[in-house]
Amino acid sequence: MKIKYILSVIAIVALTQNSFAQYSQDAIRFSQTVNGSTSRIKAVGNAGTAVGGDLSNISGNPAGLGFFTRSEVSITPEYDNSKSKSTYFGQANSATKNKVNLNNASLVLYNQLTKPRGADKNKGWLSVNYGVAFNRTNNFDQNIHYGGTNNANSINNYYANQANQYGVGDGDLTDMAYKQNLIDQYDLGTTPPTSEFRSNNSLRSDNSLVPVAQEGFINRTGSQSAVDFSVGANYSNKLYLGLSLSFTDINYNSFSTFYEDGSLSRFEGTPPAGVDRSYSSAYSQNQATRGTGFSAKVGVIYKPVEAVRLGATFTSPTFYNIDDTYNEGIASSINNEATVSQNSGNYTLNYNLRTPLKLAGGAAVFIKNFGFITGDVEYVDYSTAHLSSNPDYNADRIDNPDIKGLYKSAINAHVGAEARITSFFLLRGGYGIQGDARKDYGSDIKTTSGGIGLRFGAYYVDATYAHSTGTQTIFAYDLGDTTSPAAMLRNSNNNAYLTLGYRF
Repeated sequence: MKIKYILSVIAIVALTQNSFAQYSQDAIRFSQTVNGSTSRIKAVGNAGTAVGGDLSNISGNPAGLGFFTRSEVSITPEYDNSKSKSTYFGQANSATKNKVNLNNASLVLYNQLTKPRGADKNKGWLSVNYGVAFNRTNNFDQNIHYGGTNNANSINNYYANQANQYGVGDGDLTDMAYKQNLIDQYDLGTTPPTSEFRSNNSLRSDNSLVPVAQEGFINRTGSQSAVDFSVGANYSNKLYLGLSLSFTDINYNSFSTFYEDGSLSRFEGTPPAGVDRSYSSAYSQNQATRGTGFSAKVGVIYKPVEAVRLGATFTSPTFYNIDDTYNEGIASSINNEATVSQNSGNYTLNYNLRTPLKLAGGAAVFIKNFGFITGDVEYVDYSTAHLSSNPDYNADRIDNPDIKGLYKSAINAHVGAEARITSFFLLRGGYGIQGDARKDYGSDIKTTSGGIGLRFGAYYVDATYAHSTGTQTIFAYDLGDTTSPAAMLRNSNNNAYLTLGYRF
């Protein structure tokens, strides 16, 4: 990897304050997936570990496939409304995004095992059922907008700090800032810098004068998805075992622009002297990430009594191979002169990611034909995510230490219930918490859900609404101290799911 790429990815705008390394942030982003599920399981808080007999078991607990006594197919489209409210230096802003997606498509094939004539058909291995499903396991679609008046510093301070720490390389971020007069050697005297600028360790000072007006826009798109192949077996209607293989896909895009307007000092005249001029600048960053991965899951459900089901799953790490493309640029105008625009061109890198393993356990209590109550917990240690080094990239230099230092283990918990109101109408509700992976600057994501189910013989319709909320602090740029400007985000998602299913 070229040294300018190592420096530029340290400076990703709007990441957590202590982690401006791109890959450690993405390692956690791509590790925070959820089990794919139907509207029914989403309505009960996504608490599907111990329920069984739902198409969600293909991706959740494959042991639940053993409960099927008929084949079944369903499709679940999704409407997603995301909203981000920001506070930046006391000024409030918001941004929204709406998207329609395919969230889940599933098929289970029932395969009853042949028993010898006269054998007890309720003892021994009774069925081995097979399932395949497509699931959307992570949604990146989001718009973020923040802005306000910064009386303490400028993004030019950030460019100057980078130049002081790493020097100026031809065509890199600090080179753009220097050529556009956003940073200079003012602390060396009143004369313009010489050719020694690139070879000595002299101070590169920002030229800006506070206050400055700042505004940031971030547009994220894409998702993670998985195609799962599962098998589940039923032993004596008491013990259920399952195995699934998951082939996963990453499609992530981020487009961000940070605008700043204010005044700066520029060398002008003969002899040269600093003159205050107005200026406008825009710092843009674009990232496109694509990846494929593989994981496996084993599951078990046990019925100590007919009304109680106990479930557990072990999910292996997902092993990804990822291609990343990144570019950045600065455009600026001083004293209303013609805009100068420069771009780094694309930096590309291929690397491997191992996400954390997951352990989950749950219980469900069925009340005859009236419904059930269920809950589960899942443990994930995000600090165990690991990026592999290669000849172009030393992951152990910054990113892997950042993962261990900035992230922690988390508990994901879900509870829910289903009530059969009539023979064809069901009512559901649930609540879930996705534990925060970060040690600082974030919160758990809390989801409240509710839904209904309609049964028409072999056909059924399930509809669910879910509302999720969480908070996060993002930093416009890193100055290495408490003056790094922070935007407080209050994120929410409103999701609607509709499952159409058929048993045959």
